[in-house]
Amino acid sequence: MHTIPVVEMNVQPNVTAFFDEPTNTVSYVVKDPGSTACAVVDSVMDIDYAAGRITSASADRIVAFIQKHGLTLEWLIETHVHADHLSAAPYIQQKLGGKIGIGEKICVVQDVFGKIFNEGTEFQRDGSQFDRLFADGDEYAIGGMRCIAMATPGHTPACMTHVMGNAAFVGDTLFMPDGGTARADFPGGDARELYHSIQRVLSLPDQMRLFMCHDYAPNGRPYQWETSVAQEKRDNIHVREGITEAEFVALRTARDKTLGMPKLIIPSIQVNMRAGEMPPADESGKVFLKVPINGL
Repeated sequence: MHTIPVVEMNVQPNVTAFFDEPTNTVSYVVKDPGSTACAVVDSVMDIDYAAGRITSASADRIVAFIQKHGLTLEWLIETHVHADHLSAAPYIQQKLGGKIGIGEKICVVQDVFGKIFNEGTEFQRDGSQFDRLFADGDEYAIGGMRCIAMATPGHTPACMTHVMGNAAFVGDTLFMPDGGTARADFPGGDARELYHSIQRVLSLPDQMRLFMCHDYAPNGRPYQWETSVAQEKRDNIHVREGITEAEFVALRTARDKTLGMPKLIIPSIQVNMRAGEMPPADESGKVFLKVPINGL
């Protein structure tokens, strides 16, 4: 049984959001309130998949913000291996420094998708592409601010929620209350495990600020990405108080059967399981991404 971390609700980091509409992804710059230290959570690298072209406009916005405000980048946090966008972590790291961190179960994801993409023995499946692999309950610091990595698998095995003062970055574990929850049908995903992970998040203090990795503006409302534990417990359409584990699993399983694959899943996983790096170039210097036929 996972414990609920003791958090410091009196510490309020400054959180700046960067919304990438093509992938409906929210990235964050999280600043320690007592220093110039900051972290970047779930950055986005732009890709024109049809053209096979990578560009950095989204990442450059984050770099420019950090430079403009004289911040020191200490961490680049990936809440999980994203299937809907490429990570810009190594690009931003090259510009500004910092360490790239992800949950230790990345090794499970690398093993599964290393086989799917036929990566061969040269692809290391030990998470060594990342600077830090977080175990459940691990602590780290952004300046003087204590942060806690909390395992919240279910969407993927490597999913983690990162608690930074009175702010928690939940990745794809939760959506805004009117969006419910993320799918659990990817390899290694599990609806029942996701339910228990969500209950763990909802056991944090009611006033805890929750920051989403995605928003899809249900029913045409404006995009939103910040809520609270109390609001999720009261209003979330999939997991509000009174919805049982069995009801959630049935709902999540039925809904997942209706969903198509994310349009960028093939490039995203190949890149993100390498900490945002491209696959190695061939003997001619060209870089290729694989498309497994009937393999996902």
